[in-house]
Amino acid sequence: MTVSSLALSATVAHAQSEKPGVERLYILNCGEGVAGDISRWSPGVNEGKSMDFVDNCYLIKHAQGWFLWDTGIADAVADMPNGLAPADPRATTWRRPKTLAAQLEQLGVKPSDLKAMAVSHTHPDHIGNVEMFPNTMLYVQKAEYEWPGTNNAPRFKPEHPVTKLEGDKDIFGDGSIVILFTPGHTPGHQSLVVKLPKTGEVVLSGDAVHFKSNWENRGVPSNNVSKEQTLASMQRIADTLTRDKAQLWINHDKAQRDTLKMSPEFYD
Repeated sequence: MTVSSLALSATVAHAQSEKPGVERLYILNCGEGVAGDISRWSPGVNEGKSMDFVDNCYLIKHAQGWFLWDTGIADAVADMPNGLAPADPRATTWRRPKTLAAQLEQLGVKPSDLKAMAVSHTHPDHIGNVEMFPNTMLYVQKAEYEWPGTNNAPRFKPEHPVTKLEGDKDIFGDGSIVILFTPGHTPGHQSLVVKLPKTGEVVLSGDAVHFKSNWENRGVPSNNVSKEQTLASMQRIADTLTRDKAQLWINHDKAQRDTLKMSPEFYD
């Protein structure tokens, strides 16, 4: 065997011995609901039309530890027989058919096992269970963290460990889990790029887009903080999909969710 062949063999062997970055991705049921009037998310279209919504969380097993994206509707809603009704009837009435705690337990994952977590933004259907993980590092945009809540209340407990981002973030430094800054829905909204060894690249939308037709028609919800930023963020996601031949998983889109494998099944 030549020296070059030996070198090539060594390189291949080294690559095979290295653990992949992301090993598995689980989609967790973090809420199911009915949106009263989806023209709220697509102004001028679908007036008065209701739609079933879902709310996903994503648990990712990385070689360096567990990572959770979004925490969904608060588990306490599971005990509400009629669900959690919104103040605005056009918005979403949420139910919690499975708790986040029970789904983690089914996988043998304790809250203390999480190495890191992030939320797409700070609306209640995405941060409902953040404090189930009081010691887990939370990645959130500085603009989101400092965005005043109701009555200027803080959006997170001040003692919760946090890394305040100002833009994109490669969580584990290997390009396999990357936060994309996609503002517009809220001041510090972010989406997530996950590179799976077999499935390929997936972009988790957060609420950069709410359902398929909303994406296709570039509909900007009336309650978004910036239409201009929203459209720019949608374009950024579209460019990522094209460049990386990635899939877009739209967080609240039930029709799409129903085609995907739910935990305890997983994507690798």
